Amino acid sequence: MANGEKNVWQMTQERLDKTMDMLGLKPGIQKYLREPKRIIEVTIRVQMDNGEIDVFKGYRVQHNADRGPTKGGLRFSENVTLDDVKALSALMTLKTAVVNVPFGGAKGGVRVNPKKLSLRELETLSRQFILELSPNIGVDTDIPAPDVGTNPQIMAWMTDAYSIQQGHFEPGILTGKPIELGGSQGRDEATSAGVVFTVLSALKELNIRKNNLDVVIQGYGNAGYNCARILNDLGFNIIAVSDSGGAIYNKNGLDPQKVLEHKNKTCSVINYSESENIAPEKLLELECDILIPAALENQIDENNASRIKAQIISEAANAPVTPEADEILDENNILVIPDMLANAGGVTVSYFEWVQCCQSYYWTYNEVKSKLKQVMERSFKEVYKLHKDKNVNMRTAASLLALGRVADVVSLKTTRSFCY
Repeated sequence: MANGEKNVWQMTQERLDKTMDMLGLKPGIQKYLREPKRIIEVTIRVQMDNGEIDVFKGYRVQHNADRGPTKGGLRFSENVTLDDVKALSALMTLKTAVVNVPFGGAKGGVRVNPKKLSLRELETLSRQFILELSPNIGVDTDIPAPDVGTNPQIMAWMTDAYSIQQGHFEPGILTGKPIELGGSQGRDEATSAGVVFTVLSALKELNIRKNNLDVVIQGYGNAGYNCARILNDLGFNIIAVSDSGGAIYNKNGLDPQKVLEHKNKTCSVINYSESENIAPEKLLELECDILIPAALENQIDENNASRIKAQIISEAANAPVTPEADEILDENNILVIPDMLANAGGVTVSYFEWVQCCQSYYWTYNEVKSKLKQVMERSFKEVYKLHKDKNVNMRTAASLLALGRVADVVSLKTTRSFCY
């Protein structure tokens, strides 16, 4: 990080401070909400296949638990830092509040490249990590889930390890599990379905007909692919997608399933026969109706924001737009559906999974999809109304709505002297 450059946690705190000032929250509540409730740092020892011992650093940050058990993913990535995890835990507090599910926010991760581990090493790391966290998590305390670099299989190992330690099967301790272990129907596509529901809601509010609209998607993992597939089935035109290997473009549209098959065979979307390769940085600047960043943080910044030509940006990724870029996009009348709303479909269906596990009664795919649609459409309407009423952008409106809900609960739980 360059001298004087702010990291993601500092930027998150600035955004929180700005929103809390707008809400007129008392200093005591502001001070309380800008810091995590609990930070857990663990050292994980793993015997590698060569017989040597390796050590990995892991984190779990529980930002706020006033509205319910904390909730958030566990990521396995070489880029995991404590500041990133703190920032993402705060985002989860806002995300659960903006869709009004009774959870707080948390996040966790291990600094590791999972692709460099054998299957046995990955399983050992997964089991050891959840056991290290076990004193501070629980079905009514903190419920982890998959994130970058983790998947349902890893959730299965973790659920098994935790259950063995507890002496009984505890399916509600994690979400994002395989169906056979108490996972929910529709969980794999939940984040993408939520993104699509917000896009459809935005088109309705803006009176834009959805026929033959052009869509660009940055990132072609689970979220990016499912966004492409669902939108394509609804008649949208997917003109460009990208992954870590590069980007492809076809003005007449791409077949999402065929692109995925090509990616699975070659490990990248590039060189797909029915497209042309383009520079990844140019993908974001293509003329389109809808842009969906579904990759990494800080992809749209002050350097490229003025060249964005989309009418709507729906953030499937976490924090893909910097604060500086937000101002530029707002000035250019581009509607940004912020991450805390757009990609909250994942945590919403995680909530559904937790509820199903707790009551040992499981819903059908159509029931889950219908309930998710209701939550996302209602939440979009609430944020959009605040956006119009307060004359603020959608991110500020979502933050005001979410932080207001959290602050209301904190105020009800504390003495008057704390609030002043």
